[in-house]
Amino acid sequence: MKSGFLEKLVARLDKVEPGEIQQIVTRLIQEKGFLENVFEALQEGLIILDPDGKIMFINRAACSFFGLDASDALGDNIASKIRGIESVTAADTRQAVSRDIEIFYPEHRHLNFYLSPIDDPKNHEIPLGHVMIIRDLTVSHTETQENLESERLNALTLLAAGVAHEIGNPLNSLDIHLQLMERKLRKLSPTDRKSLSGHMHTARQEIQRLDTILKQFLHAVRPTTPRREPHDLNNLLSDTLRLLEPEIVSRGITVDLNLSDKLPAALIDPGQFQQVFYNLLRNAYQAIGGGDGVIGIRTGSTETDFIISISDNGTGIPPEQMGSLFEPYHTTKSSGTGLGLLIVRRIIREHGGEIEIQSRPDEGTLILIRLPHTAPTPRLLPSPTIDT
Repeated sequence: MKSGFLEKLVARLDKVEPGEIQQIVTRLIQEKGFLENVFEALQEGLIILDPDGKIMFINRAACSFFGLDASDALGDNIASKIRGIESVTAADTRQAVSRDIEIFYPEHRHLNFYLSPIDDPKNHEIPLGHVMIIRDLTVSHTETQENLESERLNALTLLAAGVAHEIGNPLNSLDIHLQLMERKLRKLSPTDRKSLSGHMHTARQEIQRLDTILKQFLHAVRPTTPRREPHDLNNLLSDTLRLLEPEIVSRGITVDLNLSDKLPAALIDPGQFQQVFYNLLRNAYQAIGGGDGVIGIRTGSTETDFIISISDNGTGIPPEQMGSLFEPYHTTKSSGTGLGLLIVRRIIREHGGEIEIQSRPDEGTLILIRLPHTAPTPRLLPSPTIDT
């Protein structure tokens, strides 16, 4: 429809025949329907607002992004439907605005929206409304995060080589000299030996602690190849629980065990996965503290994956810390090294699986592990056909 058509039509309405008016109205309805179909076909979200910020039109993609129903949203102020964008959708916004936004419902997404005023040719001071275009950046954001994580781990791997030499060798030397000192200590009188044995014990404990931190660090950053063999995940979980049982019992914590009796053997490195379960179960009982604590352990299987869940009713994790759980040396515990979850995720990913953490403050934490039944194998693609 040509520009200025409606203005000319209004100017000569008194001269237009009824039949011609019906044709014009039909044409307007058809063109409105065509534009709506175009807007609905877009993968980008589209929202049109009036000067007061009320929603005049919202397409299917925008409804999907924000969990809205179009019939319910129309006529409502956008600030009441999409929290956190009040300041950029004010009625007097005359400049285009581009912002990134992270939403958690109905799905966790990273979006970018572009808000532009609709100019009024007769009044440049106040826009006729605003048009908002929303793009889903979740995939690109995830790829960026994975690239950053890969670069960070590569840097840590280079650092690990230096750490192994600069710290590992002196630790070995200290351990040898402590052994020599302990031999001489045995030759002293009981009185002299007693005054020095405490210091020797403390020195040896600190050396062992440094050695443990060094080994954890090296294991966390160095690529490893799992030595896969068929193994029962239920037995592995039970064995790990027996190792931790004295500590769990001393804290008065109950273990709710629900292991599937139809679980096939998993092709895994049993030593590595025992380390996974050890870290996660230890985190669970440390988060509970004691008294009315419950750790839930579930195993199950789908057609393609093993499903393992470990839950607790402990203190939970604050939202601001959820994004940095797998960062090296990030820990919420005063005595933690911050490498446990980094090691856990690396082992699971080396087996082709994924780990998911769900948590809320004062409501506990749920760990979900998805592990494929078989090791991923290369798939030969068909040869491309060449037209001759």
